[in-house]
Amino acid sequence: MALSVGIVGLPNVGKSTLFNALTRAGAAVAPYPFTTIDPNVGVAAVPEPRLEVLTRMVQPERTTPATIQFVDIAGLVRGAHRGEGLGNQFLSHIRAVDAIAIVCRCFANPDVSHVEGAADPVRDIEILDLELILADLEIAERRLEKARTAAKARPREAASELESLETLRAHLQAGRPAAHWVASGGPTEEALARELSLLTAKPRLYVANVSEQDLPDGGPLAAAVCRLAQAQAVPCVPLCAQLETDLSEWSEDEAAAYRREVGLERSGLEALAQAAYRLLDLVTFFTVVGGNEVRAWAVPRGTKAPQAAGRVHTQMEQGFIRAEVLAFEDLVAAGSWHAARERGLLRVEGREYQVRDGDVCLFRFNP
Repeated sequence: MALSVGIVGLPNVGKSTLFNALTRAGAAVAPYPFTTIDPNVGVAAVPEPRLEVLTRMVQPERTTPATIQFVDIAGLVRGAHRGEGLGNQFLSHIRAVDAIAIVCRCFANPDVSHVEGAADPVRDIEILDLELILADLEIAERRLEKARTAAKARPREAASELESLETLRAHLQAGRPAAHWVASGGPTEEALARELSLLTAKPRLYVANVSEQDLPDGGPLAAAVCRLAQAQAVPCVPLCAQLETDLSEWSEDEAAAYRREVGLERSGLEALAQAAYRLLDLVTFFTVVGGNEVRAWAVPRGTKAPQAAGRVHTQMEQGFIRAEVLAFEDLVAAGSWHAARERGLLRVEGREYQVRDGDVCLFRFNP
């Protein structure tokens, strides 16, 4: 499955504009709150220069990049957990995502109202944090009631979960995200956080949505968001969602030339994808199937060869024999798989091998 990122923010911060820029999905955008009624879901190809190099080498019939799925929900407002606005209705749609992107408005525009009156991204983040914590608290309390009922019949079996849930509830009631509870706990807490899909336990990154005039650094409001992100040890990506939307309609060469003019080294999608990969500690490996397909795959760092093969096809994991592996740099230097084999650059790896970033893999298996 593709990496999935939920896009969260207050109304009118540019979430749907960013979504359109990333996915070219054409979600409705308007300068008033709650334009997004139904959640928008779109998929974007992950920019990968190494995949382009392999494509030029192999000349396959098709090239398939790794992808990111983005889920854009209605903006959250104060009191969302009580039903204010619309965003709370759609929080369930992002409980299954791998990470959450908090979009912060870091620009002033008199034509686009702000639900809090003026742009203050740090205040906005505090509002979002509270609403996500309260949404998690509701989930935790429902599960706690079930655990108490189960404990009456099976007190010993339910004791550990009951204790963990009581601690979680107290933690959330104190206004602290579930991530802190998981970090201070053990296997029970980690398992419960996954099972309950706690929003505040998910990895997060910040997107500072800035005006084009404040590029490339983003200006003082974006700097405040980046300082907060640094304090939390999470990524911060300043970008101009409107510019990215406009450039998505240009040719790649024209868009790249304009980005250079405003001091940008890469597209917003590339910056966001790289940040998400760092956040989730993902690596990219490649497969080359004859002259038919060159493909990129993303897996967590430390993934062993059989499980990486399973990303390609479940039968490959079940019947895994070995992996024949070339480092991307070695394959490029040799010029072809055959030449790399002749030079002794090809490695044969077994079940315990952990796939590395840039590996080009051929999986041998019993069908």
